[in-house]
Amino acid sequence: MINDIHKDAQTRMAKSIESLKHEFSKVRTGRAHPSLLDHVMVPYYGTDTALSQIANVAVEDARMLTVTPWEQNMVQAIEKAILRSDLGLNPSTNGMTIRIPLPSLTEERRRDLVKVVKHEAENGRVAVRNIRRDANSTIKDALKDKKISEDDARNAEEKIQKLTDQFIKEIEHQFELKEADLLSI
Repeated sequence: MINDIHKDAQTRMAKSIESLKHEFSKVRTGRAHPSLLDHVMVPYYGTDTALSQIANVAVEDARMLTVTPWEQNMVQAIEKAILRSDLGLNPSTNGMTIRIPLPSLTEERRRDLVKVVKHEAENGRVAVRNIRRDANSTIKDALKDKKISEDDARNAEEKIQKLTDQFIKEIEHQFELKEADLLSI
């Protein structure tokens, strides 16, 4: 039972780290990356569809993305969707290819993005602590129901705390990497 609680907490904390990495990938550094356009939705035959499912997104160089739609008639819709997105990008069309230059980030914008990343990291830490709280309450319930002994409960809580510390350390590491990435020119 204690192992099940520990495995569940570990799985949920790992998912929190993955979610954090996904959120970090949305925050734009100065370099072009195809995942920058992952959340752009394009109207495709009456349904909003992810850009990556109707076009090929590639990196041309450090500051240029190219989008090549699989259908000629989608060029205009993709261009409009990119303009409407909250990314502040200005695409230009060249036949079947849409080129998206990424403007360089100002120092002030970099600082703002670091604040956003710091907030996301704090949300990740809160999520991990909530998972710890859930696991500890499950352990206390098992102790109350006489399913485990007090020593087992104490050991399990210590094990959960070590796991929490490990994942919070990983969140700090991810934050430091992203911060260094944002602040590098």
